[in-house]
Amino acid sequence: MKTTILNLALAATLASAQPHNHGHGRFHHKRGAASPVENVAKRGDVVTTVVAATETAYVMGDKVVTPEEAKAGIDKGLFIVVGESTPTFTPPPPPSPTPTTERKIAAQFFQKPEATTTSTPEPTPTSATPTPAKSSSSSGGSFSGQATGLDADFPDGELPCEWESVAKYGAVAIPWAGIKGFTAVQKVPTFQFGMKIANIITAIKGEGCEDDAFCSYACPAGYVKTQWPAEQGLTGQSVGGLHCLNGKLHLTRPEKKTLCEENASSITIKNTLGEGVATCRTDYPGTENMIVPAWAGAGSTARLANVKSSNYYTWEGKDTTLQYYINPKGVAVEDACVWNSTTNPLSAGNWAPTNLGIGESRSGQTYLSIFPNKPTSDALLDFNIRITGDVADKCVLEDGKYYKNGVEDPLGCTTSYSSGANVVVEYY
Repeated sequence: MKTTILNLALAATLASAQPHNHGHGRFHHKRGAASPVENVAKRGDVVTTVVAATETAYVMGDKVVTPEEAKAGIDKGLFIVVGESTPTFTPPPPPSPTPTTERKIAAQFFQKPEATTTSTPEPTPTSATPTPAKSSSSSGGSFSGQATGLDADFPDGELPCEWESVAKYGAVAIPWAGIKGFTAVQKVPTFQFGMKIANIITAIKGEGCEDDAFCSYACPAGYVKTQWPAEQGLTGQSVGGLHCLNGKLHLTRPEKKTLCEENASSITIKNTLGEGVATCRTDYPGTENMIVPAWAGAGSTARLANVKSSNYYTWEGKDTTLQYYINPKGVAVEDACVWNSTTNPLSAGNWAPTNLGIGESRSGQTYLSIFPNKPTSDALLDFNIRITGDVADKCVLEDGKYYKNGVEDPLGCTTSYSSGANVVVEYY
């Protein structure tokens, strides 16, 4: 039986978890590392999780743990999956075209730590709370992606540690996470300013933002969050969001007054299919779940955020990028922008067929890649993708195969473009 290796880590004592091995200039990729074994820390023990195509086998040291026991541990917050941003794919550098005064392509592929945006602006948001809508194969489900207060300064240290406090300033709720609107809450009971965080406890469903915790949030499609502490995990974990202290929410990057921003020029998803598609970004820095949605309904568009590597999150001094998971058509966001999809367990969420990475390098070039979600998933996307516009190379995913300038490459395709270029990622 074919197996795939995944990473789990202990929520309660991440100080004992295996550190992430991030690389220079790479897209941050999820579990499914190139190494034969990836670890999960549990109260100081090492737990290995082996995922097969049809079933999941859990191992703690040399002892097999039943799926029921493993699931119970995850549900209780004893285990979490980590390493989402560990790169396993380095897109090849695109060839430099003939130099022009309008475009200068860097010879090296750099990656950025945040989101991709689209060139087509969305309608002005009107509501901070997602509009209720039942989940279906042709709608985004319970997510509207609308928010108010995007341009308003957040009152540092004045508002209670509740979802309503951030909803007024641009954040959009992620109800399916079960963390009272937040994307994640990372409890840090031993936190001290100026020191790396040794103890990180991830909140489970039903909990919310609380004292001595960092509370992460989602922004509308095309925007990225601005807040994360300078203090990060002792063994390489990323931590993101506002800091809840003495019952009040505090900015963690006070130089950034708003909670959300358009960090770099965005790109557009154009969906010409008869069903909607969820493209899900990892909550990074943070728990790194693929939980932040960009929903493109049938025949419509959506924005993907982009970030400048000189003005965004760095991992141990290294520039990082944004990573998205492209799910099959018709899978609603609450079934796609999750780790484990209940409706499509082998082809959505962490097992989505295709990844998209994007980031603007310090040279001003944005690099954009589409590539298979290997070795985690063997699923094939049920539609095609092509990147169009003022790009250096033609990138296409057609009938499950990736092509760069007409030449097939099983590793995927990378292209680049200059700031301000009109670029479209078409789903067809």
